[in-house]
Amino acid sequence: MKDGAREVRIAMVAGEASGDLLASHLMDALKERLPGARFFGIGGPRMEGRGFDAWWPAETLAVRGYVEVLKHYREIAGIRRQLKKRLLQDRPDVFIGVDAPDFNLGLETDLKARGIRTIHYVSPSIWAWRGGRIKKMQRAVSKVLALFPMEPPLYQKEGIPVAYVGHPMADTIPLTTDRLAVRERLGLPAAVPIFALLPGSRQSELQYMAATFVQTAKLIRERHLPQAIFVVPLATRETRLMFEQAIYDQGAADVPFRLLFGHAQDALGAADVSLVASGTATLEAALIKRPLVVTYKMARGSYWLMKRMGYQPYVGLPNILAGRFVVPEILQDEATAENLAEALVKLYADKAGAAELEEVFTDIHLQLRQNTAQKAADAVIECLN
Repeated sequence: MKDGAREVRIAMVAGEASGDLLASHLMDALKERLPGARFFGIGGPRMEGRGFDAWWPAETLAVRGYVEVLKHYREIAGIRRQLKKRLLQDRPDVFIGVDAPDFNLGLETDLKARGIRTIHYVSPSIWAWRGGRIKKMQRAVSKVLALFPMEPPLYQKEGIPVAYVGHPMADTIPLTTDRLAVRERLGLPAAVPIFALLPGSRQSELQYMAATFVQTAKLIRERHLPQAIFVVPLATRETRLMFEQAIYDQGAADVPFRLLFGHAQDALGAADVSLVASGTATLEAALIKRPLVVTYKMARGSYWLMKRMGYQPYVGLPNILAGRFVVPEILQDEATAENLAEALVKLYADKAGAAELEEVFTDIHLQLRQNTAQKAADAVIECLN
């Protein structure tokens, strides 16, 4: 097939904000090579802004943890059935599942069995937990696009086609971020302690963490740093309302929160230290080279299951990529406002530690900087050919 010689039909499923971002970059790179390409399936606002035909919005799949997934199981299973039926009736040239493995792998298995080429973009964390999923990957995918350097050897060992594409955030985030310039841009003072609080992008995450994040900020002001300011980027209108409600419920109206609509990288860039809900945002904080505390809370049953199936002593991406604890992780029952405030203030005071951390994070940044969108597009086109 010659690039752009005919209309190429590409089905995609991206299940949340990070998947929407990844898929939108890939769409840009593919459109350069395949100008007539059509994209459709399940996607978010960034994908739609590039002409993606979203049959369902990405938010439909943005549920995390076993207990939460069970609550929404019937609805999600119904969407997968309808999507599969539609794709088998009107077959795409390729299907790209962007992350969301619990939704995508079953769908990919069925599509691949019926002769549709399937690509899974973002390896499930088989190196961290549920390693048995690699057998499922074998049945599900024609190719895996892996973001992290420790992933390809695991697939190669099982004979699964894989391409290491690096992480797109390492391409888009500069190697250095000028803290004072970001503060000036956000209208924040140059010489006061600033903490970025990232309580997650999903409503289910805010439900478990918003109150604790607000209490933590309140304690830092009351007991440690009365001049501190807290910058809180929130992904959606709904999560912003949830955080505002937590401020009201915790009697924290006098705490100087600066709520942003998106702009997580600005919040992290302006901050001295960040408190980040485990997930892709922990990598974002590392690439911006700021000290951080990783935290997470979820339904007790979900946490117990995940802990039992974990292979590594850490959950935060900065620690996983460094292969050791470089930043604190304070999770579940340990994640009290007292513990979080104490850890954040300790990091704020440790300027020598911040400089060492910057070196570790720079090494990670260089390793992940691979021109991801182009490499991913090359792998998709190779699969189409």
